[in-house]
Amino acid sequence: QVQLVESGGGLVQAGGSLRLSCAASGLTFSTYGMAWFRQAPGKDREFVAGISGSGGLTYYADSVKGRFTISRENAKNTVYLQLNSLNPEDTAVYYCAADRRFRVGYDANYWGQGTQVTVSS
Repeated sequence: QVQLVESGGGLVQAGGSLRLSCAASGLTFSTYGMAWFRQAPGKDREFVAGISGSGGLTYYADSVKGRFTISRENAKNTVYLQLNSLNPEDTAVYYCAADRRFRVGYDANYWGQGTQVTVSS
């Protein structure tokens, strides 16, 4: 049974930082591409950042490039998302996703339950 469990969300002021974690179990973690998506109230889910199984390749949405950093520790079966210079438009539920493909899409094999990030102005 594959499980993805996100943590690290919370309430932060504009300009602040958070680090999200996603712990995976039930899969051979290093063989899966991982990604973070987010969904704000009343909006569609959107891609945020992705990383290859080895961690050597990363890709980002333009809206977060230079502010967010995705990384992974395969020894801990965990992927991270460092969020810096947050603004209220970053408020959303953040989800991690796993897929055997390098580029994790909206049809990813597995999804976590999400963690709420709220940025106050």
